[in-house]
Amino acid sequence: MPVVRLEDVTKLYKSEDKKDKRKYIAVQELNVSIEQGEFVFLIGSSGAGKSTMLKLMSGEITPDKGAVLLDDVNIARFFGPWKVRLARTFGVVSQQTMLIRKRTIMENLMMAGRASGMGRKSQAAAEKALGLVGLPNVGGCYPAQLSIGEVRRVELARALISSPPILILDELTANLDDDTIWDIFHLLSELNNRGTTIVMATHASQYVNIMRRRVITLVDGKVAGDVRNGKYGDIV
Repeated sequence: MPVVRLEDVTKLYKSEDKKDKRKYIAVQELNVSIEQGEFVFLIGSSGAGKSTMLKLMSGEITPDKGAVLLDDVNIARFFGPWKVRLARTFGVVSQQTMLIRKRTIMENLMMAGRASGMGRKSQAAAEKALGLVGLPNVGGCYPAQLSIGEVRRVELARALISSPPILILDELTANLDDDTIWDIFHLLSELNNRGTTIVMATHASQYVNIMRRRVITLVDGKVAGDVRNGKYGDIV
């Protein structure tokens, strides 16, 4: 089963100011290992490096230093057909929506299915994923016709379409009402109980405290805390 490791990982970024030629540190010397079946909360203030760490883990971006390993294989070496393996290994929900506004929900999900190599099985997988998130009847709708909460659940369905062993979730529950958040956490707990690894960046402190899972805290791009059965803000 997949194990993800970050070994001495550093990622730099350029300033949005074109006159500023310097590079700044997004994350620095990260050493983290996540075993299959774990549920990990990634917390920290805005700008602490959470989104960067998630993108590094899923192979969306590559480190400037160090290595991200999937089962002891450097993700940076995945190319061609190996990229399909990445797509099937990681189900990703980003902060920014990945849904195409001019495509129906079913079309969006089937595109994701085909990208992960599912071919003709994409429609059946999309229907199953929508059922899992409690939205079996929205396939013919467009994203603009759904509420914010429904859109986030569709994005979760999109991430689930290939039944990936690892879910990477970036602020999935931001700006949602409590009932929707509880529904999502209940579903995530069920998926985790079935063996799915979940790594979730969140500011939802009360839910982190209730769930009591592994909590990794980032401060200024570095790991300041890594606590089993932790609470929001634990650093020892």
